[in-house]
Amino acid sequence: MRTWKWMFIAALLVSVSAAAQQPSESQPSAQPNAAAATPSAPTPAASDAAAPAQTTDAQAPPASQPQASQPQQGTTPAPTPSVLPQPTTMDQVVDRFIEREHGLMKALSSRTPVVETYLQDLSADAQLGPVPSGDHYFLGRMDMGVQVDRKDYLKDQDKGVGIQGMETRLLGGFHKLYKIQYEPTGFSWMVYADRTDFDRSHYEFHYVRREFLGDIRCLVFDVTPKKNSKSSGKGGRFLGRVWVEDQDFNIVRLNGTYAPAPRNSYFFHMDSWRLNLIPGYWVPAYIYSEEGDFSAGVKNKLAFKAQTRIWGYDLKRGDKDDELTQIRVDSVKDETATMQDASPLQAEREWQQQAEDNVIERLTRAGLVAPEGDVDHILQTVVNNLEVTNNIDLPRPVRTRVLLTAPLETFSVGNTIVISRGLIDVLPDEASLAAVLSHELAHIVLGHNLGSKYAFNDRMLFSDDTTYNNLGFKHIPEEETAADKKAVELLNNSPYAQKLDNVGLFLKALQVRATQLNALLTTHLGNPLAENGTVNRLSALATKGPALDNNKLDQVAALPLGGRVKINPWDDKAEMVKTAPVAITSARDKMPFEVTPFYPRLARYGSSTTPSAAPATAAGNSNSGTN
Repeated sequence: MRTWKWMFIAALLVSVSAAAQQPSESQPSAQPNAAAATPSAPTPAASDAAAPAQTTDAQAPPASQPQASQPQQGTTPAPTPSVLPQPTTMDQVVDRFIEREHGLMKALSSRTPVVETYLQDLSADAQLGPVPSGDHYFLGRMDMGVQVDRKDYLKDQDKGVGIQGMETRLLGGFHKLYKIQYEPTGFSWMVYADRTDFDRSHYEFHYVRREFLGDIRCLVFDVTPKKNSKSSGKGGRFLGRVWVEDQDFNIVRLNGTYAPAPRNSYFFHMDSWRLNLIPGYWVPAYIYSEEGDFSAGVKNKLAFKAQTRIWGYDLKRGDKDDELTQIRVDSVKDETATMQDASPLQAEREWQQQAEDNVIERLTRAGLVAPEGDVDHILQTVVNNLEVTNNIDLPRPVRTRVLLTAPLETFSVGNTIVISRGLIDVLPDEASLAAVLSHELAHIVLGHNLGSKYAFNDRMLFSDDTTYNNLGFKHIPEEETAADKKAVELLNNSPYAQKLDNVGLFLKALQVRATQLNALLTTHLGNPLAENGTVNRLSALATKGPALDNNKLDQVAALPLGGRVKINPWDDKAEMVKTAPVAITSARDKMPFEVTPFYPRLARYGSSTTPSAAPATAAGNSNSGTN
């Protein structure tokens, strides 16, 4: 009996062991068949396509899966890509990024971001090279629907003969600058490569190499229209290069033009960048345009540089219904010292506060003022330095906010100082920043309060594209003169008193360019820094400091646009740009107030801002062809 029990147990163990060793074919496999997924004799291009999927960071989630652990940044993102097997050939990569491009168009079809273009006409200067000879500014809201269209914030802007003629030549007779119908035209044309016909039937795709853009490893393709492939619209087809990231295979950069150009029109060259602001999608953010050849003997029909920025993608998605889920009803207890009504002076201050809050909230909803953030804290520190050293004690604290636009502009409403992104960009140092802020602080200290009429909430009920028609905070000349005088007094008593020579240099540099930069110096809400080609803001400081000398490489009077502040195109948050110092080797490197190309450091949504080690090999990859 004992022997029988042992024989039974032994037979049972053998049976269990055999079951555990059954081949995997007896169960549905979670992985594709290896032989089917890998070509028997892959080409070099196919090997490159397969490599990105197999060499990702070990701690990263699978490339084709949404990163559920990433923060949502307070908004509902577009859907992430479906879970698909990784491409193993270049043909599959092309099919995937074509699919992703059309998916992006669908995901953004309901968005209406703000779009801003600042353009500088160029002429040759013997010492400085191409320099601005004139400028133009456009601001509107772009509908990303089936037919991408826009609404202007600036009515009748630049309607002179020169710019109207330029619109006609550049856009083939279109007078709506951002009109995109079938084929992109206008300065924001390259938000997509081709809205309707981006496919293999109309384009040839040629793999070039692998290359890093910031932290992102990309596959680079040249894109050319197929012969006899006529455009379905009035323009041409995309001709250029695209960079495709190697995880979800989204296009992250486009560089090129359209061809052939219609008769009597131009398709100018563009460099378009996208940012990974939501899971799974790279959103159009920056477009740089440039035309002109300043070689000896060349006559330019058209020479300009232009920056187009797109932001406010999530403006219309911040529904108030979402906020209702966060309302908490708490017990309310009046803890004021007295139960009396406000005194007349207190009531006046409360009224001003209500107007101030209404204006800032409305400008934020219109996509013109950034939400409160880190840049405001930096500005606030400078204002506090001025207040403390001048023993300023106001009944309400002074706040600071960032206007998201490029024109050089400041204004104050109530006790809030607003300064434009463009002005922060070009200021060379903290003393110059203190100078422009001191002018608005002086208005507040002197009681030059504007905007009390905006305490009536019905005055905030207007469309975004009429914002500049419904709001304004310009002071009368007498108040401007008094504020300048008070500002100089504040600066002389501040920690910046010994650095006012730099302010004088900035004002001199601005005066040199004032006649060529009319659009950049045209304000839309506050008083201008210059009028009729003459800088009139803080004129008492313009005589301070040494003479302006382009040959002195250590004398940097003003910076190019875009060097200080960057805006998150999805949620409009502003932050300071972090760049390594670059040595100036010639006068042409200074580029005061000028437009320059974009070159953002690309990174994936939710990733650390610390640069990875991978880009160190970018140069090797970019020069090695297929490797």
